[in-house]
Amino acid sequence: MEINEPENKITCTRSAEETYEFAKNLGEGAKSGEVYCLIGDLGTGKTVFAQGFAAGVGVTDTVNSPTFTIVQVYEDGRIPFYHFDVYRIGDSEEMFEIGYDEYISGDGVCLIEWADLIEDILPKTYIKVLIDKDLNQGSDYRRIITERIG
Repeated sequence: MEINEPENKITCTRSAEETYEFAKNLGEGAKSGEVYCLIGDLGTGKTVFAQGFAAGVGVTDTVNSPTFTIVQVYEDGRIPFYHFDVYRIGDSEEMFEIGYDEYISGDGVCLIEWADLIEDILPKTYIKVLIDKDLNQGSDYRRIITERIG
């Protein structure tokens, strides 16, 4: 399977498994220092995407959204994987208390769920991943837009 580069593109998936595989393929191409900003409403599949992406990076541990811990670090893959869920962040400044700037400039790859909530502190360059659902297309239909910013 060819590895997807995070170019500006639209991909449609019709099952959680397809979303997982798309994200896994993207994770296989992820590089140290990259930041992936995941944006989507509740129930759009951000956790499934994160699990697939982590698998692509080589993470074998169970991956769940770190809603209450804000960040979860996985070091068992080919590069460190820093998984953020900032849904419960009250202010972007709280991110610096958990070492956000060190993760962003670290040796691994970052994936930030709900990244639009901390838009003011995102790095100058990142990969934006927008997940939308369209119930007219079916309950498992997802439109995934990837766009390199900066």
